[in-house]
This record gives sequence, C-alpha cells and structure tokens, in this order.
Amino acid sequence: MKENLLAWLEEGNITIPSILFSEYRNLNLNETELVLLLNILTFLEKGNQFPTPEEISARMTISTAECNEILRRMIQRGFLEIIDEYSADGIRFEKYSIKPLWERIVTQFLAQRQNNQVSTKMAEETDLYTCFEKEFGRPLSPFECETLAMWMDDDHHDPIIIKAALREAVMSGKLNFRYIDRILFEWKKNGIKTIEQAKNHGRKFRQKQIQKTMTKEEIHQSSVPFYNWLEQ
Repeated sequence: MKENLLAWLEEGNITIPSILFSEYRNLNLNETELVLLLNILTFLEKGNQFPTPEEISARMTISTAECNEILRRMIQRGFLEIIDEYSADGIRFEKYSIKPLWERIVTQFLAQRQNNQVSTKMAEETDLYTCFEKEFGRPLSPFECETLAMWMDDDHHDPIIIKAALREAVMSGKLNFRYIDRILFEWKKNGIKTIEQAKNHGRKFRQKQIQKTMTKEEIHQSSVPFYNWLEQ
C-alpha cells in the first residue's frame, strides 16, 4: 500500500491555467486537440522533451496516424512548435514547445477583457445620457451631448462622478451644464475620484452655503433699526 502511494506521488503533478479550459473553445480547439496538448505538457514536465506520436497516442483513444495528423495541424495553426536545442556537449536535439499556446491564450484573454471593458463603457455612457435627459425632461441638444463626451474623453471624468455632479446640481436647484461643469472642475481640483468622496464634499459644501446664508440674515437683521414702542 505504501509503495503504491509513493509510486503515485512520484508521477508528479502539472499546473494548468484554468483559463485554458474556459477559452479553448474560443481558440477553435476541440477536446481531442486539447487533451493532446495537455499530454505533451505532461511529457515536458517529466523531462521527455520530444515524445513520439506512439507515446502520445498510447495515452489517448486515437491511433498513431491520427496523432501525427493532429500534431501537424497544431504546428500549422500556431499552438505548438518544434525548436532546436543543444546539450552541454553541443549535441543538437529537437523539443516541443507549447509557448505558442500560452501566447494565444494570453492574447485571447486580453482581447476578451478589452471587449468587456468597451461593452461596460458603452452601457455606462448610454445610461448617463438617459439620466441627463430624465432630469432635464427633454432630449439633450448636440452641444450638450458634445459636452458630456468631452467630460468623459477629454477630462476623463468617470460616468459615476458625472452622475453625482448631476445629482448635486439637482439638489442645489441649479440644473444647467455650466453649473455641473463647475462642480466637476472643483472636484477634480480637490482630487475627488469616488462617489463617496463626492457625497462628502457636496455635504460639506451645502453646509457652508447654509452657514453663509444664516450669517447674511443675521447681518441684515442687525442692520435694521430697532423701534421702541414703549417710548411713544
């Protein structure tokens, strides 16, 4: 029992990126091609740099001829390559490399992430235009649409921050693009980048405005002459 367990451990393990299983279909690989590549990876991990078609097919449910054909196809399609190496004594030998497979997966992964980011950005922008039209109660003019685009593309304001500035303008009773632009300018100057920072800054600003209003009222009241009815 102990010897069997040791033999099992000596077989070793290989690390396979999980993205290979989620993306192999998008790379137009079928299950047989995937298993063949995984077998080559296993051989490489165990020190067999150039396994023969006979060795590979012996682990699979395909013939040697089918294995040869798949190997040729994998090389042609850029998933596998044969490279020349030299031993310490200068003897030339060939080995398989699955580096092209990893490069294809990385390219696929980055392209997928970019597509997701573009889709997310488009959805956020559409939602932003909808929010503005809802608050203004009308379709935006071409100039207003251009201003929105400039806030995102030129000033690099996040759509969430622009929405927050819109809410701030609504709460202040000054619903116009010039006022919203001023809010965004002040926030950028003060390094405000998150919705929480924007809320805190808006709260403090409104408190200051209330204090200023109260101070003005107090000054106005003190400037009015006091009429003493008892002296009449």
